Amino acid sequence: MRLRLALLVTLILSVAPVVPSFAAERIALVIGNAKYPDAETSLKEPINDAHDIADELKRDGFNVEVGENLTGDAMRKAFDRLYGRIKPGSVVLVFFSGYGVQSTRQSYMIPIDAQIWTESDVRRDGFSLESILGEINSRGAGVKIALIDASRRNPFERRFRSFSAGLAPVIAPNGTLVMYSAALSSVISDNGGDHSLFVQELLKEIRVPDLMAEETLNKTRVGVTRASRSEQVPWISSSLAEDFSFIPGTGGPRPPVVQPPPPPPPPPPAPGPVAGLPDPGFPPIPPPKPPSPIEILPPIEKQTDRNDGSLADDPTIKSLTAKLAANPDDQSALYRRGQVYASKGAYSLAIRDFDDSIRLNPKDVEAYNNRCWARTVVGDLQAALKDCNEALRLRPNFVDALDSRGLVNLKSGQTKNAIADFDAALRINPRLTSSLYGRGIAKQRNGSISEGELDISNAKAMDPNIVKEFSSYGVN
Repeated sequence: MRLRLALLVTLILSVAPVVPSFAAERIALVIGNAKYPDAETSLKEPINDAHDIADELKRDGFNVEVGENLTGDAMRKAFDRLYGRIKPGSVVLVFFSGYGVQSTRQSYMIPIDAQIWTESDVRRDGFSLESILGEINSRGAGVKIALIDASRRNPFERRFRSFSAGLAPVIAPNGTLVMYSAALSSVISDNGGDHSLFVQELLKEIRVPDLMAEETLNKTRVGVTRASRSEQVPWISSSLAEDFSFIPGTGGPRPPVVQPPPPPPPPPPAPGPVAGLPDPGFPPIPPPKPPSPIEILPPIEKQTDRNDGSLADDPTIKSLTAKLAANPDDQSALYRRGQVYASKGAYSLAIRDFDDSIRLNPKDVEAYNNRCWARTVVGDLQAALKDCNEALRLRPNFVDALDSRGLVNLKSGQTKNAIADFDAALRINPRLTSSLYGRGIAKQRNGSISEGELDISNAKAMDPNIVKEFSSYGVN
């Protein structure tokens, strides 16, 4: 009898399934970055999306840490805490919503205090997704999941125009599932609401029980694609070697989550910053600042010099101005302040700083290119052309200067020259949306209507904001 019992136990153990991944410890780091000083306005979606994702993951058995508006130091500490919690076989999930930048074929998550002026600054201040996944893997994690909602048009791009828009494919270790909210090298616009379309669809699918993670994300991709009428198509990469489900082994629908009753209507706003507090339990978010004078400037072609006082509250400008007060010949500070002025539409002030930057360094090819672009926007086309030509003399085949000169020629009515410049830029960087859109406009003006429409359509698919951008340059 004992022998038979021993054999029965051995048989049961031999056919018992391997403990699935849902039995492993589940940990997650959820980050929502919305308040970037370099952006004109705070993002509406990341904080709300981070809270909703965190709440759902907690219901699904994850031990979740949530971070809001994290600086570089705070993000570094948050990832270090995440690494320290990993045990062999852990399921580890990272969610990030905010700005992301692609550099040297890697995707970087950007903290709110990043000082990005050149491509090397991205690698210094940003957090490489590949490096983070590699570190998580080295700590012994089993299933690794990264959900990245950062394919937004970022406020840094005009500071180094050789960048590639959107995010790059990730080379991740085995056992990894990665999803971006949009296709590779594509950007999307916030929908103007309090939650992103990506997170809305993701939460719908995560809440379906007994659905494998890959299927959950595939259904999310289908939902986003349909809801956006194919304007937004998320990207997925998977090397999972085992089954994983957000809500496993229920055998049926999970009991519905009882939502708390809606809070009563808030009392009339009191004077001061206490009006419009967020939901209890979350750190208070300061109310948005009223629009600064720079946001209600007259059309670009009619702009005149403005007093620095109109931008005095900008923290980056204040810092750079302080540096220049201490050392008026700080060429780097002049160039950077010019870039900030240009990004905020103060083109005359930007040109003045680029003038001084070039005076101090007559071979500063970046300053020539950016002064060319700023002069083009305000309509000083002859001077702009000289700047672009000088940039290309100093650095032949400089893609940014080719793109800028294409805009000069387009605004000057030299459509054939514009097409030639945009063609040359696109041979170097086929995904440079400004050159693609500009070439489409130039082709249409030159009589090639269908070819121009194709370029314009492709550019808009890669960057929905490109039409608004060119309109701000005076090109419609």
